[in-house]
Formats: sequence, structure tokens, C-alpha cells
Amino acid sequence: MASYATLLEKTRVPQPSIQKLAVISVFSKLRSAPESESESGRDAISFCLTSESNTVVDQSVRELCRLVSDSVLDLSRGLLELQSALEGCDSKLVPIFVKGLGFLIRIGYERRDGDWKFNSTENHPFARILSCRVETQTELLHQVSLFVMRTRRLGMVGVCEFLEPFVNFVILRVPFEDSSPSLFVRELVSSMASLCCSCRHEALPVFRLLMRCLKYIPGKNSEDNRNFSCIVKTLVDAYTVVARDLVGSRLEVIEVHVLGVQLVDTVLLLCASPHVQNTEQEAVIESLRHLLAVQKDLGLPYSRDLSLVVLSLVFMLAKSSVEHEQLSILRLLLFLLKWKSENENLSVRDAACSSVEPLLLFPIISLMSSPSKSVKGAASKVLSIVENVLVSMSKAPKIEIHTSEEDSPLSRVGSVVFRIMQQLWHQNDSAPSTSSFLRVAYISGNESQETYPGPVTWNSLLREHAKRLCDRKKLSSSFCLSQEIPILLGAVAGVLVMHPSLGPEAIDSLTAVGSVDPKMSVPLLLVVLYYSNLLSRTNVPCQSLLSKLLGLLPSLAAQQVMIPLVVQTITPMLHKDAKGLLYATAIRLLCQTWVVNDRAFSSLQEVLRPKGFKDFISERHICISMAASIEDVCRRHPDRGVDLILSVQACIESQDFSVRALGFQSLSHLCEADVIDFYTAWGVIEKHAQNIKLDPHLACSACLLLKWGAMDAEAYPEDAEKVLNILWEIGSSVQIPKDSQWTKAKVSALMALGHYEVSFLEKQISDFNKKCAYLLFSETDAKVMNAIGDLSVKIMIHEHSVRRRYVREKKVSGSKIEKLLDVIPQVIFPAGKRIKTGELPGAALLCLSFTPKDVKLGSSKSFHDIHGQYEEAFKVVAKSLQLSRNISLALISLQSLKAFMSRWMRANILSIGAMASELSSDKTFKAANNIMKSLVYMSEETLPRSAENIALALGALCAVLPAAAHNIKATASKFLLGWLLEHEHEHRQWTAGISLGLISSSLHVTDHKQKFQNISGLLEVLCSSKSTLVKGACGVGLGFSCQDLLTRTEASSSSDVDSESYKNQEEGLLGRIVRLLSLILQHFLRTPCDILESLSALFPLGKQDNVTPLTHLLEENSDDFDDDTWGIAGLIIGLGMSVGAIYRAGKKDAVVKIKNLIVSWIPYADSLQQTSGSNSNVSVRAFSAGSCLALPLVITFCQKMELFDAQEVDHLINCYKDLISELLIVKTSGAFHKSLLMASCIGAGDLLGSVLNEGIHPVEIEAVKGLIELFKTCYSGLYPPVVHFGGMLGVVNALGAGAGDLVCSHPLPRAPSSSEENKISYVSGPVLSNAYLTQQLTPFVQEIFLIAQNTKDRQQQHYAAWAISFLRNYLRSRDASSQGNEIQSSDAHRNSTSHNVPEHAMVMKLAQGLTNPSLPLAGSSPNIGALASALRCLSHAPRLPNLEWGATIRRLMRRENQPVVSQSGDLPKETSLREECLKFSLAHASEFDELLTFLDELSELSRFKALEQSLQSCLLCHLGDLMRLFSGSRMDKLFDDVSCFVTSLSSDQVYSCDQKSSLRVSCWKGLSQCLEGTSFESSEYITKIEKCIEQLFSVLPVASQSTEVDQMGSVKEWSEAIKCLQQSHKDWLYKFLQVSSLEPGNGETDVQDNLKKIQAKAKLARLGSIPFSELGKLKAIILNCEQSDIWDVHVEIVAALYHAEGGIKRQWLILAYPWLIDAVEISCVSSYPSNALLFIGLLSSICCEYMPFLTLDRSTVLRDMSVTVTSLLSDPNWEGVAEPFISFLWTSLERVYSFATDSDANAKPSSQQIEQSERDHAPMLVKVMHHICVVFRDHLPLEKQLRLAAMVIT
Repeated sequence: MASYATLLEKTRVPQPSIQKLAVISVFSKLRSAPESESESGRDAISFCLTSESNTVVDQSVRELCRLVSDSVLDLSRGLLELQSALEGCDSKLVPIFVKGLGFLIRIGYERRDGDWKFNSTENHPFARILSCRVETQTELLHQVSLFVMRTRRLGMVGVCEFLEPFVNFVILRVPFEDSSPSLFVRELVSSMASLCCSCRHEALPVFRLLMRCLKYIPGKNSEDNRNFSCIVKTLVDAYTVVARDLVGSRLEVIEVHVLGVQLVDTVLLLCASPHVQNTEQEAVIESLRHLLAVQKDLGLPYSRDLSLVVLSLVFMLAKSSVEHEQLSILRLLLFLLKWKSENENLSVRDAACSSVEPLLLFPIISLMSSPSKSVKGAASKVLSIVENVLVSMSKAPKIEIHTSEEDSPLSRVGSVVFRIMQQLWHQNDSAPSTSSFLRVAYISGNESQETYPGPVTWNSLLREHAKRLCDRKKLSSSFCLSQEIPILLGAVAGVLVMHPSLGPEAIDSLTAVGSVDPKMSVPLLLVVLYYSNLLSRTNVPCQSLLSKLLGLLPSLAAQQVMIPLVVQTITPMLHKDAKGLLYATAIRLLCQTWVVNDRAFSSLQEVLRPKGFKDFISERHICISMAASIEDVCRRHPDRGVDLILSVQACIESQDFSVRALGFQSLSHLCEADVIDFYTAWGVIEKHAQNIKLDPHLACSACLLLKWGAMDAEAYPEDAEKVLNILWEIGSSVQIPKDSQWTKAKVSALMALGHYEVSFLEKQISDFNKKCAYLLFSETDAKVMNAIGDLSVKIMIHEHSVRRRYVREKKVSGSKIEKLLDVIPQVIFPAGKRIKTGELPGAALLCLSFTPKDVKLGSSKSFHDIHGQYEEAFKVVAKSLQLSRNISLALISLQSLKAFMSRWMRANILSIGAMASELSSDKTFKAANNIMKSLVYMSEETLPRSAENIALALGALCAVLPAAAHNIKATASKFLLGWLLEHEHEHRQWTAGISLGLISSSLHVTDHKQKFQNISGLLEVLCSSKSTLVKGACGVGLGFSCQDLLTRTEASSSSDVDSESYKNQEEGLLGRIVRLLSLILQHFLRTPCDILESLSALFPLGKQDNVTPLTHLLEENSDDFDDDTWGIAGLIIGLGMSVGAIYRAGKKDAVVKIKNLIVSWIPYADSLQQTSGSNSNVSVRAFSAGSCLALPLVITFCQKMELFDAQEVDHLINCYKDLISELLIVKTSGAFHKSLLMASCIGAGDLLGSVLNEGIHPVEIEAVKGLIELFKTCYSGLYPPVVHFGGMLGVVNALGAGAGDLVCSHPLPRAPSSSEENKISYVSGPVLSNAYLTQQLTPFVQEIFLIAQNTKDRQQQHYAAWAISFLRNYLRSRDASSQGNEIQSSDAHRNSTSHNVPEHAMVMKLAQGLTNPSLPLAGSSPNIGALASALRCLSHAPRLPNLEWGATIRRLMRRENQPVVSQSGDLPKETSLREECLKFSLAHASEFDELLTFLDELSELSRFKALEQSLQSCLLCHLGDLMRLFSGSRMDKLFDDVSCFVTSLSSDQVYSCDQKSSLRVSCWKGLSQCLEGTSFESSEYITKIEKCIEQLFSVLPVASQSTEVDQMGSVKEWSEAIKCLQQSHKDWLYKFLQVSSLEPGNGETDVQDNLKKIQAKAKLARLGSIPFSELGKLKAIILNCEQSDIWDVHVEIVAALYHAEGGIKRQWLILAYPWLIDAVEISCVSSYPSNALLFIGLLSSICCEYMPFLTLDRSTVLRDMSVTVTSLLSDPNWEGVAEPFISFLWTSLERVYSFATDSDANAKPSSQQIEQSERDHAPMLVKVMHHICVVFRDHLPLEKQLRLAAMVIT
């Protein structure tokens, strides 16, 4: 610095000229010697700039600027030197430095051609100057203006972009400065506005700059508001100058026009924001009105965009409560509306149908109650214009409305309100409600979504919302709703009043709005008056709404202050000269006003005087209105009703039926409240109740009154009798016309009867029960039948309660048949002279029983004695019982041996129990083991005849053992398999094959290997044996084996093969059985058979099939078919036995084919007339015997499965009759003839017995008697003994014994009733249950009994004794069902409870009507509805008489499908006779085994799949009832079947989507029922139930909020699913609903399942079933995934949070706070920030005040966040989360903004990259987040606010 010392020293000389020269010299030296960058040069410059002399500093700044201008000194260096000097200079020198800095800034801007950017706003040179010191402000304003003027040649847009950060900095720093910088802001804006006036042609960019900066102007206090007002006024003034100049010169007219509208819209949008409280709105609005006035004066047209201005004014008007503000808004509105109406460029359509003006209607009418005349005057002017628009709009409601939504990407309050109004007006009734947040709030939140069935309107949801707001007010005194919300709701509803279809609902919505805010009462009154006037005009549509509108008046009376106004409004309509309809309406309005507020009663009482009925006797409307009001008073307030008792009497005395009916109703209410004695009143009105049958409404009302006579009926018996007669006459009348009004009257009468005591009814009405039952069965109307049913149930309960408990009638002696059967053992085996067992071996097996006479505890002798006796007896039987190669005899012997083995086992167990105390299972095993050892020992050295019987005995032994006796059955199977494979011993093979099959059918489910071995052995011998008899026996054995195939969906939990493999193996075995039987039969048939070929094709060859042995079938057999008859019969019987397994395999058509095939093989009469030498049909004849025996098996199964038509019964019986008749006529003694005659008798008897036992099909009595006569001919004629035996078995089988049938169950008949002894034409139940038939058949049984005693013909005696013993064994059986243990809830057999019910009892009358209805063949019958009603009644009966309920229910199940049954009494669609049969069975199955068996059959999977959908749903709904009825093993199978059915349902093509959904709903209900009473610790079914739940949940549709698809099915499914999950065990539930990820890596199915689990958790949390913490654990997963899949989950969670803890505000906030903060925090790091922000949008939408207006849509939710989040964070309850929320939101904004503005190439690497799929959402996200951050910028530091303002938002 030494080189400059001299010159610098001269600067201190106090001579300005010398100082200037010195400074010039210093800088000249710096210019010539480039030392400016050296240390000495910088020091010299700093010395000069820091001088205290003004002259030195001024010249230094000038010289420095020249250096920079000449590029001698770097610009940044120059700026730095001046800025540094400015910071330390004296205040008087500040302008000099600011000028220098201004000059350098202009130099820098020009050098960069207007593209000068800074990395931060703080580094902006103007901002640095302003930040330096306060004194810079004045000169800085000048420099800014100078900058604009000097640099505008480079482009004003660029200049504005350069200045924008500085202007934002000036505005944003206001709250952070201690001094008041607001003045500088105004001066800066004023300066720039002046520039606009100076540079009019370049002013528009400056205006746009200032408009963009307006949103940053603070508005916290009144000073800020004044500042904002001044700025707006300045801008408006400047715009006025510029606009006049530009428009006048016709330059940039459109731009100027648009700019002015944008300025107005921008300012009003800021004023109309929910968070803004501006106290200077009047000045602002006046300025804007002036701006628009200038536009109008300049001839500019009305802009469509001004509709947004109107929307902002609507909100401001609703929010404003200050008179001068309201007046200014009204003036601006009036100006806009006039301008719009005067504009010639707008068509009528634009003026009316695209207008937002109708929303002004309600707010304007509200102002009509203002005390200010000015406000009311302005409001009335606006109202007149709005009215015209509304009327025009109502006349063209379906023209689409133009919306400016596209022009405003972010929502505002006005646009949200306008949008919902648009949707409601144009989408009509219910469409918008499905996408409304109200639906989420008030439907998704309900425990039962069926609370809102079908489509729900926005208006109805709004009423629910209003109700909830009122409830919240009552609960919390601090609850406060913003003033504008009710007004805006009223604005929407007010517009909809004029809608052609939504008007009535809109009026109800207005009523709801009035309940929200008491201040709305007066405006609503004005609305009523206004619309009443409007709707009264002829040119206005919707006049029909006038009465509905007037109905709004009473609701206003809830406020005490409104009572005078309401009454004063109604009173003029009560003038005597008023029109009748108007007068009547006024009475009703006054009555409704009294309902709301009792203060109006005096006015009402005056109107309802009795004299009024005389005064207005000719005015029917008025009289009815008075009567209806009296009825209302009596119903709602009986004490007030007593005050009107004379008026009530006047009503009853009226000649008008309607008025009298209302009088009866009024008196009924008074009697109900016991303020009037009924019988006292009856004495007065009795004469007026005589002609009540003349009018249905009068009769109904009278019945409502007469029911109250029940209270004192005993005290007034005579009057009560009259009352009862009237009621019964109405209720039972059949002459009454069939219409809905009379139906209602009859129902009322029957219900009234139900109020009286049953004992009193029975005393006063003779044969009351009989009459009720007759009425029920003769009625055809469903509603009347229901009423009779309810009365009948009451009677049955009464009869049960008063039944005699200890008195029993004397036991009725049994029939003659029973007496004969009781003495059979003593007669056949007399004690004195013992007939040897060997002479009557068959009877011995059924009758012989040995009991120990010397049993002593601890003695083993008794055991050996008893065992030895049975062993010795069996040896004798085995040697003497001849089977004669007859498979039918073998089956009969096997059946007899089962009874013998059962007694032998029982005797051994008792003997073992007497010796030692062992476990029951050990005793069974020991007893069975001893018997088997004896049998095996006998088999070692025996004759062939004995061997045959021993093999059968082994099978019979295993059949009576429990399934758990594994070892015994396995040993017996191996033994018999050995015999079966001994091809050289036919006598061992054929019976071993039968027994082996029987054993296979009784094996335990885990013994699948043994079962497969047995079946494989039988198949092998079937193929390889050359003996037809052995083949037939193997066929029978395979038929037995089929009984246990496909009976379970899985083998066992301990099985070493999985359930699917096990099922496939069984299906493969079944296929091999059916295929081989078909092929062999086809070979024997020797002629082509399509059915057999199709059966083979249905079961194609499998991998394990060995076809080589079938070559044996091709060998030529001899023509001696007599020897093959029973072999072929065995094959046919085996095929018939397989139908059950075939049906379970799902091949129902194959079952029908087999039935038809077997029927076709029964020869017709003419086929038997062929000569013995004819062989043309000999092969078919050989099939006859087997067909006769197999047909009953098939028909019995088809009956139960409903595959059999009633008409076929008579046909088959006639076939048997013809066949037997012809066989008896044909004189031949061949073996085939004997076999066929025997088989036909046995088969005919079995068919008749099975058909009658089932009770489904009625059979003619003569046909039964005819068959029995043929059987008698067989056993009494000169025929071989085997034919005698067949005839006798035909008789006993017809009685139900089922001889030879080991497959079907044979239920025991009930005792015949004495009332059934009359002759009948048809029988539809067991023969022995019918007294008449029993009497007719007794001689036949007596005859067989006598033959059994006749010793002349030992063979005939043997067969007779055997046959009669079968009948005895059947009637004395203690276990009629071979599957009893399978379906009973305990191992012990349950006898049906025998109830001794009197004949006159109601339950007996109904039961008899069901069990013995008039048959279709006999004439007319009760309609289906009557039968269903009777069943429904009996389902509630405490007890039932012991009748044939199984047969009855099966018959009724078929009855509904019979076309001959009258359909006139069909029940409603939701029920059916078949469903009632099912419900009845469920109700009483615990008492009647046949009903339990029926339920078991229906629940079988194959049978269940064949049922109609309604019956399937009913069964599924009652899974819990089945669980209480069935045993453990049966329930295991049932749950497996349910799982299998649910799985198969998804791929089923038969059901529609709705049907599938309905079935799943029913299944959910059933599982819920199962879980209700289940103990999770002790229940053995819980694992199975949980498996079913998992299966159902997997096919549950994702709960969707889509409005495009009908979601009712899904809603019902979810509702029931959640109820079920609520019942489940919590540990399992938590585990099941675990979700680890929503990544799509595991497949779409897993993602969907996880989404459903989250939805389920949300629903359960909402209901309080699981804590919200469980849902909170999933936040990171839910909020960090792609939003396309998670929308419905978000909605569900938001609904759950909204309804937390029953909607309690405090609890809700506690839960919602963390979700809001965590969501915005997750958006800062998530790869899918749009997802988290979408959730924030949903959460803020549902809890902000504007929720009723919001639409539930993905696009609108994000756009609405500008309103919803702003409103939410402005709520005092949410102020605590505003700061952290905005902090996180700012972080997320910066991240998304960077992602949106950076291209893929410039994207910065980050640990949490945003996915590219978010790029489409990023622009909208940035706009929304930026807007929210701007609104709540006060929660951010200045640095972040500046960065916020620097963001470029497009």
C-alpha cells in the first residue's frame, strides 16, 4: 500500500476537489497497473470506500463502478467491496453505496443477458442490500425501479423472474423483523405498480409477479390485514390505469381481461381460505368491484372464470357475520349477476344450467333476517336474479354443467361445494352417495352393513351426519361447528329442492341442517316462506312439493323462541274461508308442531274440538286431518289424549269409515296406556262396532282396539265373548275379498286374539284348536298364515305348560301281529320238548339266546358255559343250514348271522365283565377274539356246507364289532383272503368273497391299506375265476366295499397318505369296480348294451388296472344258465350296491342309468311266454333274478337322493305283480323258474317295504293287498320250498323287515293310531304304522306263524320259522340304523322320546295335517304355504307326538316340486317348504333319530352339491346346530366337506357370482354359529373350523369402494366374515392375520390375501375386537407400497380410525394423531410417497368439517387436500400436530420436488430412491404439498420459507 500512500494521504485534505483528484489518481493507477487484485490495490480501494468524507466515498464508488464497467475489476469483487463498505459506513453514506450496488447489479444482469440466477434467495444482491441495514430501504426502492427501467429492454419477463426472489424475501421477512417492514413492502409494491403505469405495454409480467407474491403476505393481525388491503388497492389502481390505456389502444385486450379476472380470483381465494380471518374484507371487495366495473366500462365481456369468484363469494358470505362485509359482498355479487345477465354473448344454457349462482339462494335468504335495511335490500335484489336462474335450471335438469375444475387443479371450498351440487343434480338419486365420504363415515362404520340395504342417497347420509353432530354437541359442550358449514349444507339442499326427483329428500335435509345449528331456524323459516311463494306460481315446476315443504315448519319449533313464529305462520291457513285441503294441511302442521314442542297444545286443542266434526261434516279432508291429529296426540301423549276424549268419541260416531277407523285407533292408544278402561269404553262404542266388516281399514283399526280387552276379559266374560266373536269372525272369514287391506285386517284380528289367554279362548270358542288348524291349512295368504302360526305357537306353548306331568294313559295293548311275534321263541323252541337247532337253523340264528344260570363273580366257568353253548349251537347251524349256491340265501343267512353274532358278543362281554373289571374296549376285543378262534378252529375240519357258513359268520362277526377293532378285522380279512384265493375250493371262495366285502365296509378310516387289499383281492378273483358263482359273490363283496368308499374327504391325521391321494385311490378303486362289473355283465349279456358301455366309459382305465385276466371272460360258457343265475344275480346286486359310491363320486347321471338298466332287465309278462327251446332272449332272462333283488336297493337310494319319480312306484309294483303272476301261471319246475320266482317275491316285498318306510310316495291299498295275495299264493301253493320261502319273505319284507338287505336302514314303525282304523285308499307310511293295513295283513302273518309250527313239512317249517323270525327280529331291534353311531352325539342309542299328546291338542292337529295330508291322487291338498307355515309352527313346539316324522319330512321335501300341488299359497321368495323341512328337522332331530338320519344324508357332500342353492345356504347357516347334533367323527367329516365345497365353489360354472357370494355368506354365518358356544380350550372341532375360515377367507373378495360394480354381495360377505372372525380365538386370529410384506414378489394372490388381512384387521379394530396397536404395526407396510393396490385398504383404515371407541372425539384424536404424523414422516423416505400422502388426504378428508361435501375418489382426494388439510390443521384440536406435520411435509416436498424437476439422468443418488412409477403423480403432489406449506409457512424458519417461495410450481 506504500505506492498509494501519497495519493491516499491527499484524500484527507479537506478540499473536495483535491479529494476527487486523489481518488481519481488512485483508481487511475489501479487501472494502469493491474494491481487491483493485489493486496495493496484491495487495501487502497477499501481505504477509499471507508473514508469519512462524502466526496471521497462518492468518487470512490463512481471509480469502482467504472472499473467494473470496463471489466478491469471483477463484478463479484466490486459487489463485495461495496457490500462490505455499506455494512460499516455512516448512515449518511448509505444511499451512495446502494446506488453503486444498483449500478453493478444492472451491469451484472446485462452481462448475463437477463439470466442471472442465485443458489439461494439470501444471496440475491437486492436481498443482501436490504438485509444489511434498515437505512437502505429508501434508496433500494429507487434502485429497483431504476433496474426495471434500465433492463426492461432485455425482456420484462426475465426482469420479473430476477426480482421475484427479492420480492418474496421482502414479504417473508416481515414476521421475523423487530421493526415494522410492512411499510417497505407497501412502498415496494407501490413503486412497482407505478412502474406498471409508466410502462403500460410491459406491465403485465410485473402484475403477474406481484400476484404470485400475494399468497406470502402475512395475515395474522389487523396490521397485516390493513397491509394486504393497501397492497390490493394499489394493484387495482395500477391495473385500472394500465387497462384503460391498453384496452383503449386495443392492445393486449384479452391478456388484460384475463389478468384482471385472475387478480380478482386470487385475492378472493386468499380471503375465502378457511384459515384466514380478514378484518379488512370490505375495502378489498370494494377495490375488486371497482376493478370489475372498469372492465365492464371498457366493454370487456363477462368471463366464465368469474364463476370461481362467485364460489369464493358464496363461502365468504356464509362465513361473514359483519354487516358491512355482507353488504360489500352483496354489492359485488349484484354487480356480477347483472353483468352476466346483461352480457349478450352468453346463451340461455350458459346463463342457467352452468351457473353457480343457485348456491347463493340459501345464504341470501339467510340474510333476509338481517336487521340492516341495506343488507336486506341488496339481498333481495340478488335473490331476484338467482331465482330466475334456479327456475331455468329446474326446467332443464339434465343438461351437463360446465365445470372449471380443470382450470383449477387444486380445490377450494367453493369448488368442492359446487362439485357435490353438480353430482347430485345430474347423477340423480343414489349414484354420488357411493363415492361420498359420508358413506365411509356412516355405512362402513356400522357393525352391520345391512343397516343401509340397497342404494343410499347423499341426502339420507347427510341427515345421519346431522344427527351425529347433534349427539356430539350433547356429549361435549366445547364442540363447536364453524358458522359456514350449516349454511353451505343448506345451500346445496336448497338447490336440490327444485330438482324433479330429489326435492322431497332435499327438504328433509334442510330439516336436518336446522337441527345442527339453532341459528338456522329463522333462515329456514324464511326458506319455507320463500319456496312456498315460489312453488305456488304456475310457471314453476315441482308444485307437488308444497305440502312437503310446509312439513318443515314443525321441526323449527324445537327452539322455544320459534314457537310464536311457527304458529303465526300456520294460523292464517286455519281461517274458516280457507280451502279445505289447505285447512286440513294446517291442522296436520299444527299437530306436528305440538309433537316437537308441547307449548303448541293449546292452539291444537282449540282446532280439534268435537264441534269441528259437525262444522266440517261436508269437508272429508278436514275431518280426516282432525282425526289423524287426534290419533297422533293419543299415541304420543295419552294424558293429553284424555283431554281430547270427547273428540275421540266424535270420531267413532262419525259416518265416515276412515274417520271412525282413526277414532278406534285413538281409543286403542288410550286403552294401551291404561288411561281409559276398555270395557267401560266398549259399553259406549259397542253399537258403532257392529258394521266393521264393511270396510277393511275400519276392521283393522277395530281389531287394534279390541285386543286390549284381553286385560280384564275374565272380569267381563260376556263382553269379552262378544269381542272374541268379532275378532274370530274377521280373522277366519273366507268370504272377505282377497286384497291387501283385508289381509291386513285379518292379520290384525289374529294378532289381537293372541293377546288373550289361551285357556280363555278355548273356553269361549268351541273347538278352537281344530278351527285354528283348519284355518291354517286352508289359508293361502302368507301374511295371514304367519299370524295364525304365531297364534298356534302360543297355543302349543300354553298346552305344554299346563300338561299333566304324572298321569299317563293306560298302555295300549299291541296288535295281534306283535302278540304273535312275542311268543315265537317259546312256540318254535318249546322248553319242554326242544326241537333240535339243526331242524330250524335259520330261526335259531335269530331267536336262540343263552343266559348263564350260575354266573358268579370271579368264576370263569360261566364264560366257558355260555361261550360253549353258542359255539355248539353255531356248529349245528353251520352243518344244517344249506345255502344251495344261492346268493340270496347267503345274504339272508349273513343277515341272520349278524343278529346271532351280536347276541354271542353281548353274552361273552357280560360274562367277562362278571369276572373282572376291564376296560370296555378290552372286553370287546377279548370276546371277539374268542369267537374268532372258535370259528377258525371249526373251519379246519368241516364239510363244505359248514365252511360256507363259517366264512359268512366271520363277516357277520366283524360287521357287529366297532370300527376300532383293528386286529380282529385284519386277522379275519387275511383268513378270508386266503380262502378267496383258493380257486380249487369254490365253496370257500364265494362266501369268503361276500364276507370280505362286508368287512371292508366296516373298517376304521385308518385301515385304508387293509381295505385296499381286500378290494384288490376281490377284483383279482372277479377277473380270474372261472366260476360264475364266485364272480357273483365277488360282485356282492365289491358292492359291500363300495359302501365305505368316498365317505370321507381325508383318511386321517395319522395317515401316511395325504387326503387328496387317498381320495384319488378310492376313486380309482371305484372306477375299476364299476368298469369290471359292467364289462363282465356285458359279456354275459352277449348283446350290445349302450348303458353298460357308457358306464365303462365313465370310469376309464387307470394305471393299476390289469386287463389280461379279462380274457377269461371271452371263453364260451355252457348254455346251462340255471347254474349261472345266482352268479349273474350277484354281479347285478354288486352293481346296484355301488350306486351310493358312484353318487359320492359326483356321477349322478350314472346312478340314473344303473336304475334304468336294472329296471329294463325285469322281464315283462310276454317275455315269459316263450318256449323252453327259444334262446333268443335267454341271456336277458338270466339277469332277471338279480335285477329283482337289486332294484329295491337302487330305488331306496334314489328316493333319498330325489332321483326317483313318484309315477315310477306304481309302474314298478305293477311290473312285479305281472312278473309274479305270470311265473305262477307258467307250469315249469326248472331251477331258473324257482330262482326267479323267489327273487321276484323277495324283491317285490323289499321294494314295497322300502317305499312305504320312506313314506315319500303314496301307494294304493289295493296294490299292496294284491301283492300280498300273490305272496300267499307262492307260500301256500304246490311250489318248491324255496318258492314258499320267497313268498313268506315277500310278506315280511312288505311289513318292513328288509330280509336280505344289509345296505339300507330299516326304521322301526310307530304304533298305529286308533283314529286310522277307517278304510283308506292310499298308504304313505310303514304298513305296521297303519291300523287299517295292519288289520288287513294280520291273517297272512298268522298263516305263516301256523306253518312255522307245522312239523309235517320240515323244510317249509324251517323257511316259515326263519321268515317269521326276521319280522320279530326287525320289530324288536334296538338299532335300526347301521350308521347310528356315526351320526349320534353319543355312542349310546337314543330312543325317540315318546310323547303322550292328546288328540285335541294343537300340536297333534298340526302334526296330523302334515303326516296325513290329502294326497294328490285323492283330490285337493293343502297349498305349499300352509304346509310350510305348519312346519314353522311345529319347529317352535316344545314337544311333538311320536309320529313318522322322517317319512313326513321326506314326503314334504318332494311335495314342493310336484306340479299338481296348488301354488296359490306360495310363501315369499325368502323361504320355501323345503327350507322349513330342514329347519324343522334341526329343531327336533335330538328327539327323533329318523330326522337325524335325514340331516346326515343331506349333509353328505355329494348329496349337498345336488341340492338347490337355497337349501344349501340354509344348511350352511345352521352348521352350529348340526355341530350340536352330530358326533365328533361326523362333524370332522362335515367340516372337511365344507372346506372341499368352498374350494370347489370358485371354479364351479353352475352358480352365478351372486349365488356363490350368497353361499359363502351362509357359510360364514354357520361358522359363526359354531364358534358362538365353543370353548377354544376343549373343543375338538376348533382346528377344523379354523381351516374352513382360512378357506373361506382365501376366496373372499377384496372390499372395494368402487362405484362401478355392485358391491352388495361383497359387503354382506365381509360383514359376516368379520362377525365370524370376532368369535375366533385371538391367538389364532393374530397369527392368521399376520402380514409381512405387500411386495408383489410372491404373486398377485398373496398380495390380495395380505390386503384382505389388513382390511380385516381394520374392521376388527373398528369394532374393538382387536386393539388398534395391532393395526399400527402395519403402518410401515401399508404406507410404503404402490398406491394402485392399497386404496381400499386406506379407506378401511380411515373408517376404522374415524369410528374408534364409538366416535368419541378425544379417543379418536389420540389414535389419529400418530397415524397422521407417521404417514407424513414415512412419505419422506418412502419409495411411493404418493401412497402416504393419499392416506393423509383420506384421513384429513374424513375428519375435517367439509367432509359432507367431499367425494371419495383417488384424483379428487389429492386435489382436495388443499382444503381438507388446511381445514384440519386450522382446527384447535389439531393445532398441536401442525408444527411437526409441516416440518415433515416440507422435507417430503423437497424430496418430491427434486424428483419431479430432475430428469432421470440428473437424478441424485439416494438411499431411498423414489420409484419411476411415481413420476405421473409427482406434479400434483408438489402442487398440493407446496400449497399446504405456503398456508402454514409460519411453522417453518425463514430459510425454508425462502426455499419454498423459490420453487417453480407449474
